[in-house]
Amino acid sequence: MASPGRIIVVRHGRPVLNRNEGPRLDWKAYRDWWSRYEQSPLADGQKCPDALIAEVREDAVLFSSVRPRAMQTADRLARGREVARDEVFNEAPLPPPRWRARYLPKTWNKIARVAWMMGHHDGDEHVRDAKARASKAPDKRVDKAGEGRDVVLAAHGWFNRMLRPELKKRGWTCVFDGGDKYWSYRIYQKR
Repeated sequence: MASPGRIIVVRHGRPVLNRNEGPRLDWKAYRDWWSRYEQSPLADGQKCPDALIAEVREDAVLFSSVRPRAMQTADRLARGREVARDEVFNEAPLPPPRWRARYLPKTWNKIARVAWMMGHHDGDEHVRDAKARASKAPDKRVDKAGEGRDVVLAAHGWFNRMLRPELKKRGWTCVFDGGDKYWSYRIYQKR
């Protein structure tokens, strides 16, 4: 049997919508902003980091979520190879609480994430359901890595965080931690 390949989990590149820009939004406008963000492609003028490109081997199996920013990131890494897309890798939702305040999207992101983690979902996917989805996600990739090939996943910041304990439970160790910024990645190996 071949030795296990690596699992490389990548956060997508910088999308067109910028969470740091105004205007300040009320909760309804932020909800609309988040819907647009979920469909946002990558901003023009970005380049995959050379170090990341160098890690993606020719025989790697590539996956992405079905969100445009993740699909485009995976396509750049694939360099013409096939990418399997699956909604199981989509980002966890950010439903805002119905507050009267007005904030920048980046502030709403934090407020909505904390509220969501405490059980607020406002009709979106509940935190327990997202955790269940994250617990199943590694199984879609681990089988391929078990065949000795690297597996590369282009997904999302929070969802990638939810994958970490699931990979650890299955015996995967993070051997490279590139952080959580756009185009960042972590490499896992079986120990």
